[in-house]
Amino acid sequence: MTQQSVEPRTAADDAGDGSRVPAGRSWLDRYFHISLRGSSVAREVRGGVTTFMAMAYILLLNPLILSGKDVHGDTLGQKALITATALAAAFTTLLMGFVGKVPLALAAGLSVSGVLSSQVAPNMTWPQAMGMCVMYGVVIMLLVVTGLREMIMNAIPLALKHGITMGIGLFIALIGLYKSGFVHQGKETPLSLGPAGQLTGWPVLLFAGTLLLIFMLQARNVPGAILIGIVSGTIVASVLNGLGVIDPKQWANGAPELHGSAVSMPDFSLLGHVEFGGWGKVGAMTIAMIVFTLVLAGFFDAMATIIGVGTEAELADDKGRMPGLSKALFIDGMGGAIGGAAGGSGQTVFIESATGVGEGARTGLASVVTGLFFAACLFFTPVTAIVPQEVASAALVVIGAMMLMNARHVDWADRATAIPVFLTVVLMPFTYTITTGVAAGVISYTAIKAAQGKAREIGAFMWGLTVVFLIYFALHPIEAWLGVH
Repeated sequence: MTQQSVEPRTAADDAGDGSRVPAGRSWLDRYFHISLRGSSVAREVRGGVTTFMAMAYILLLNPLILSGKDVHGDTLGQKALITATALAAAFTTLLMGFVGKVPLALAAGLSVSGVLSSQVAPNMTWPQAMGMCVMYGVVIMLLVVTGLREMIMNAIPLALKHGITMGIGLFIALIGLYKSGFVHQGKETPLSLGPAGQLTGWPVLLFAGTLLLIFMLQARNVPGAILIGIVSGTIVASVLNGLGVIDPKQWANGAPELHGSAVSMPDFSLLGHVEFGGWGKVGAMTIAMIVFTLVLAGFFDAMATIIGVGTEAELADDKGRMPGLSKALFIDGMGGAIGGAAGGSGQTVFIESATGVGEGARTGLASVVTGLFFAACLFFTPVTAIVPQEVASAALVVIGAMMLMNARHVDWADRATAIPVFLTVVLMPFTYTITTGVAAGVISYTAIKAAQGKAREIGAFMWGLTVVFLIYFALHPIEAWLGVH
């Protein structure tokens, strides 16, 4: 049974079109349900801008990940990759805003790009790899159309959904701390403060200052605290860089300044550069495993992100279900195919959407704003590089702290709940993958419930998910057994 819409309703909504609709509600308000969700146009715009600023790094990072060589030694051009990344992000995010009507922004999934670069391209050409990307997107769309994906999401216990939200919070906080240079890979320990037990360089101090500023503004309930922090940090960084106080080499993604003209023409050479077939040398089993791996990377990361952001946006009901979930899931599946066709990797919902939610975004209008900014980046790509990585990272840590507040909804005295939630939360940052945390939580929940003699409470889909995740953990031994590389 698929989920029924739980979109909150008011008397104005029930009144329908006509004279009974309050004159104060514009068509924009009615279309996006802005008032019904307790938001405003200003909040949505602010949230959309904040989400874009937190996600803008993907325009530089995704081309870096996809810069490797394919089986023939060919590479994809950087400018073309930036265009493909911006184009796919703009199109899918606008689609999510206008059709899905939820504050979820999409861009190239780093887990998908990582699989394409490390596992797919070395075995085939880049156009063929993008064809595989389209295939995995179609598979996910079929799961949505049949209702299986939504049923799987709704079958997950509410406590685990809160655990997923908290795990994502810790995960993105770690990403922010690492990208800022505050946390490093230690020489004698897995992680350390700075590169050698102490903070090094002005940029990381700017991160710390931006982080504290945002926290202080939030403590005083200042609207737009995250956006104010990011803009303030960027201005300070630009001034210090202009005065020569900071060595440009200290910035993680380059100095906060324009390089050349602020306007550049997009390069659409990768658009439609996709091939299907010609996989004879690879083998059917390898193809199946590649598609399975891409589906895992795109399916469960997006599932966990949608749950986490939706819960944070207070769009979920008391069972953790979201209104309009099927549309959001279908668009997310389309993102895989659209990203592959654009030549920029599969698109998926980004956890950075939580930054906009943290600014009050509750509707698809915020996604429309974010999508328009990505579209503008087709022509203003150099401007996206102005925001220092260290400054943007502060927003991730702030949102991570906000998402951890879901701990108050978990019954920590019940081990059948507490243990799966604990494993879900800690394994996401400790393994640096969202999917692993979800997998561990599902498997441990099923095992503990079965050990308690409550196997009937688990449900068929949770049993099915358990089997899938057991295969996920045993994938390497299975591939070795089948002779797949």
